[in-house]
Amino acid sequence: MYLIQILLPLYDNEGLPLSQLEFLRVRDELSERFGGITTYMRSPARGLWKETRDTTVHDDIVIYEVMADELDREWWKSYREQLTLAFRQELLIVRVSEIQLL
Repeated sequence: MYLIQILLPLYDNEGLPLSQLEFLRVRDELSERFGGITTYMRSPARGLWKETRDTTVHDDIVIYEVMADELDREWWKSYREQLTLAFRQELLIVRVSEIQLL
């Protein structure tokens, strides 16, 4: 079984807030396709990274996650590309972990 996480930014690369409708659309699409979704939206997580030696960049994000029995890499690649455009990002993180239910 796989746990897939999507890190969605609250703001685009220009610092403009993203439409709540985009988040609802993604939630509904994933819930319909995978039969459920967990969203971490109460307080956004903050990501920090060094873009250059002297420049630190940050993002406020929410995390959406789904579980799937199979991992369709081609579908996820295409979906990530769609989300990258919809959320006006240079790069959008979708990550996967193989899990075992206990």
